[in-house]
Amino acid sequence: MSDEVALGSSSNGRVLEVSDLRVSFPTRHGPFMAVDGVSFDLHPGERLGLIGESGSGKSTIALALMRLIKPPGRIESGTALLEGVDLLASTQDQMRSIRLADIALVTQGAMNSLNPVMRVRDQMVDGLSAHGLRLSRHDASDRVQQLLKSVNLKPEVADLFPHQLSGGMKQRVCIAIAISLQPRVIIADEPTSALDVVVQRRVIQTLRKVQDQIGAAVILIGHDMGLMAQFAQRVAVMRSGRLVEVGDVRDVFARPQHAYTRQLMESLPTLRHRVSVGVAST
Repeated sequence: MSDEVALGSSSNGRVLEVSDLRVSFPTRHGPFMAVDGVSFDLHPGERLGLIGESGSGKSTIALALMRLIKPPGRIESGTALLEGVDLLASTQDQMRSIRLADIALVTQGAMNSLNPVMRVRDQMVDGLSAHGLRLSRHDASDRVQQLLKSVNLKPEVADLFPHQLSGGMKQRVCIAIAISLQPRVIIADEPTSALDVVVQRRVIQTLRKVQDQIGAAVILIGHDMGLMAQFAQRVAVMRSGRLVEVGDVRDVFARPQHAYTRQLMESLPTLRHRVSVGVAST
């Protein structure tokens, strides 16, 4: 019996449906619920921002969806339907075929995602080969160059090692790897947190560009309200492992309903008066 899973189309027009997700970590005082009953959905091609302070459970959600929670952490309950297939109920072999091909993760530290002793080309081809894509040397080279071009990197980057790249270039390589098999969902977990403001904007623009190219839905995780306003169409606000508010980015930024969301809005730096933040178009 094969461990591969065939994803189908969701009958209700959602590419991802997360319901009652709970993730715990043991402590000497008992289990700590890092994610406590979170539910949300994602439509094809949508850009969802997941915001909240450090420790609110945002990254834990990403790791849970990718089935990368390490012991003693534990997914207690919930479902995460990716086009009808429950990620949380899939076997590890099934998840190996789903990761990158159907749902991909761009992590916060690009250097932690890239193998320091492998050239960029080899790392990109490795992901393709792991999913059964057998390419000739010439075809593999063409594929790598196309992917690098899609994230505004020159072909010669393929011959470099990660330590020879700037932070922004490393992050764009990670994005290129994430889109290499055209997944339906991309999770970007604080992809710009270690970068300066100018490079942050370039990385976000790159993410938006490749999203449009492959038609993927994106979950952008972070706490930078300005970037969220520029990128996301909908935002979900996390606090202490729970979602406290979900809504259209314009509505949440202009008229936050929850007290915690209002506090986040008030934490935005201003000069003399509150500056209105431009929001993404739908």
